[in-house]
Amino acid sequence: MNWSGVMPAMTTPFDENLAVDHAFLAQHAAWLLGNGCTGLVMLGSLGEGATLEYAEKIAILRTAVAVAGGAPVVAAISALSTAQAVQLAREAEAVGCKALMVLPPYVYVSDWYEIKRHVSAVIAATPLSCMLYNNPVAYKTDFLPDQIAELAAEHPNLHAVKESSTDVRRVASIRVLLGDRLSIFVGVDDVVVEGIQAGAVGWIAGLVNAYPAESVALFNLAREGKRDQAFALYRWFLPLLRMDTVPKFVQLIKWVQEQVGVGSARVRGPRLELAGKDLAEAQATLAIALGNRAPLNEKPFAEYRASLTA
Repeated sequence: MNWSGVMPAMTTPFDENLAVDHAFLAQHAAWLLGNGCTGLVMLGSLGEGATLEYAEKIAILRTAVAVAGGAPVVAAISALSTAQAVQLAREAEAVGCKALMVLPPYVYVSDWYEIKRHVSAVIAATPLSCMLYNNPVAYKTDFLPDQIAELAAEHPNLHAVKESSTDVRRVASIRVLLGDRLSIFVGVDDVVVEGIQAGAVGWIAGLVNAYPAESVALFNLAREGKRDQAFALYRWFLPLLRMDTVPKFVQLIKWVQEQVGVGSARVRGPRLELAGKDLAEAQATLAIALGNRAPLNEKPFAEYRASLTA
């Protein structure tokens, strides 16, 4: 498993009946990979994993693996119970995923003693390479740098961490303790350039679902130290990237996908599609971005027509 580059936290597309649209999912995944993304992260927060039934999760992973053409498919693992999370991890291995992204359990907010037992059980459930997902803003569980180091010492297949605390200083703190033992990924869109400068080697991205060419270009410019070019693109992209940092980030990113012709705004309840002030603000932000967009060598979405076996 090569933990590096831009990996989309993929949205889950739904049809008119809010069933998973596997044909569109395949096309979307192929398009993202064709535009330079290095892997696919499925079933995460942006993928509305909490609203998916277990069988739907397995079917989504099968679709992603079938279309990925050898690129790594990373399964986000979270559940209500440790037993369910372990079961999903083993099933992800069985269907061909190359890695796992290990989340805290849904709903229950725990102390370090309990949460360590939970994530350790998931990491140890398979030999797959694992990424720990730290997002205290959303999940109210904060994996501190010394706790991450403790897990890394005990689990040789823990190879990466997705750092979404919004505090870019955490990247440096983890590196001070662990050096290059873990690959650090930025998990919040609007600190990606700062995170890379602090030592991150990857980005689990959100707006990439609508703008893969721009996302990959921004990441590469930042990694190559081309500061002026990176900042010019960042300045254009930043108002959109901030959509990844608010409670309605799923609705916003899916809405942007729909507006630029690469998806649908459909979401499952309790989420509702954007309306009122939220919609007006999103429309204004996107209108400015579209008016100032610099052309890149993006491979058109229409080129990616994938056929799948169920």
